[in-house]
Amino acid sequence: METVTDSSQDPNPKEHFQFHVIVLGDVAVGKSLLLRCFADRSGGGPGGAATPSPTISVEFYNRTILIPTSKAKLQRWDTAGSGEYPLKPLLGMPRSITRSFYRSAAGVLLVFDLTNWTSFEHIPEWYHEAAGDQPPAFVLVGHKCDLLAEQAMSGEEAGHLTTNLGMAFVETSARSNFNVELAFQTLAGGIQQALG
Repeated sequence: METVTDSSQDPNPKEHFQFHVIVLGDVAVGKSLLLRCFADRSGGGPGGAATPSPTISVEFYNRTILIPTSKAKLQRWDTAGSGEYPLKPLLGMPRSITRSFYRSAAGVLLVFDLTNWTSFEHIPEWYHEAAGDQPPAFVLVGHKCDLLAEQAMSGEEAGHLTTNLGMAFVETSARSNFNVELAFQTLAGGIQQALG
């Protein structure tokens, strides 16, 4: 975490925080769509969001949000998932570098696709990979909640997992811009509380 003063956008500059957060989950769960929706502050619209090409490495997004006592600039890193196994070293890097990447995060969104049971099953593995010795703040995100007829699990099952892992759970849809802001606000609040 860094503390920064952002005088260019705030006529009354005060202390702001900058948090490095990462978004983890299997391939095709919608990590990039969530990030783009949050960065652009808009959903996919009536026609739905365009299907993005898979993230090849890491994409970066920045946005400043209000938190209860100040402002926080979220520097969000979107990582490529893996279709074969979720814990392949990121970008083909050695595992030690991947763990260093995880350790630098103040917060993690763990994203699964509500229509894909396997992506939900992999969440504990993603969690343990990113937690390390000093776990960052975590929020579990069940994405694509607009696809009600195709959902592969219930909110109760996700709630049970979040209780076991000790984190909040938010259902989102980038297509309809449902709870996307809430997911990131919840994560920022969790980071702030951890810094307490």
